[in-house]
Amino acid sequence: MGTESSDEVRRVVLHALRLTSLAPVELVAARVDLPAEVVAAELAEAAAAGWAVERTGRLAGWSLTTTGRSESQRLLGIELDELGVRGVVEASYARFLTVNGRFLDVCTRWQLREVDGESVPNDHADPSHDAAVIEDLGTLHVVVVGVVDDVGRHLSRFDRYRRRFEYAFDRVRADDVEWFTKPLIDSYHTVWFELHEDLLATLGRTRSSEHPGE
Repeated sequence: MGTESSDEVRRVVLHALRLTSLAPVELVAARVDLPAEVVAAELAEAAAAGWAVERTGRLAGWSLTTTGRSESQRLLGIELDELGVRGVVEASYARFLTVNGRFLDVCTRWQLREVDGESVPNDHADPSHDAAVIEDLGTLHVVVVGVVDDVGRHLSRFDRYRRRFEYAFDRVRADDVEWFTKPLIDSYHTVWFELHEDLLATLGRTRSSEHPGE
């Protein structure tokens, strides 16, 4: 990022916290491409305003408060209206929803397979099963990188999703099975979940507002 106004720094830092849920300063700084000292100063101001809180202990880091989530939402709405791209994001979000349910099904098939008529945990001992699931993921991959490319032309923070999706997809195709759905790493499912949350946050929506199955 280049030289940012205070409102822009606040917007990207609070938004990064929403997407990461709990993160140290260094992770937030890496996500928003700002110096750690700039992010630390912004987080200190956010804490003073009641928008963020720093947690210590085994799970340490910064997270948004309820009022911080509202402030983040307000700043994202201003950005959309100032850039005049709400319609673009709405269209991309609608396209994302057309494949979201299919992606969840593909994830289930990666985690489970049928043996003698019963669903059992997938031990990845059947290469034909895994190959079929990866092929279906490839079809969805084409759609989702198209979505992030379309939004990224107007909101640059979406550009990073293509790189992350492609890295995770390459790892899966290289038989690194954890990179499909494992939590706590940048697996394909982790990136997909974050993109979904990013689109919702950008549009001021919640998952509960979506139709069942989407």
